[in-house]
Amino acid sequence: MPKSHASRVFRMPRYKQTLIGICLACAIVGAWVGIHLFAMFAFELALSSLAIALLMALVQCWLSVGLFIVSHDAMHGSLAPNSRRINSLVGASLLFMYAGFAWRRMRDSHFAHHKAPGTNRDPDFDSDNPSSFWMWYATFLRRYFGWPSVFFVGSVVTLYWLVFAVPIENIVLLYGFPAIASSMQLFYFGTYRPHHHSGDEFADGHRARSDEFSWLASLLSCFHFGCHHQHHCSPEVPWWALPSLHRSSEKRSTNA
Repeated sequence: MPKSHASRVFRMPRYKQTLIGICLACAIVGAWVGIHLFAMFAFELALSSLAIALLMALVQCWLSVGLFIVSHDAMHGSLAPNSRRINSLVGASLLFMYAGFAWRRMRDSHFAHHKAPGTNRDPDFDSDNPSSFWMWYATFLRRYFGWPSVFFVGSVVTLYWLVFAVPIENIVLLYGFPAIASSMQLFYFGTYRPHHHSGDEFADGHRARSDEFSWLASLLSCFHFGCHHQHHCSPEVPWWALPSLHRSSEKRSTNA
């Protein structure tokens, strides 16, 4: 999709794009922090409250994906297109909150992914296992969840358990499980599905495909990151505007 088409579909003043992006980011972060604090310091996990705990864990998993997607927009400058400082501050803070990730390292790796998607120069791609979910996911974990992330998560768990006396079952179910599950959700919908080799040819050199989900399913699966071909063609478009870009590109293909 030519960028000129994206600019025609997504026409919005930069201040308005920044306002929408920051408001949505605050909603995602606020909900994540609120549920996290409640789950760690106020929620009593018992057999009678297990259903509520599982629901909270699933919501936290989804919101954790949202933390990463907002930081991803910050990498591309689409969170606050008028302010590199805001993008860097928000992006770095959310990446650290997510798993102790380093902003520059993650940003550089993501730009390398966009330069050569689906090749052996792509840090997100496993050229040895281009069709295997589990082998590729293991490679993904090795490349991104290194010792800094292990130290960060271990420090949080130790602090909660030994200093604040948070029950270990709360930590495992309502912090550990959402963190691990969100990494799988991000990988599956944001990396594996768009870029894996399945016998069908990719549309172009972006080597990415998009899901044909409804708007709600697209939001719940990965904050519209399943509109992945559109993202690669137009990385300046924020996550919340990708569905309209996807619909427009589908109409152009149908009418062509």
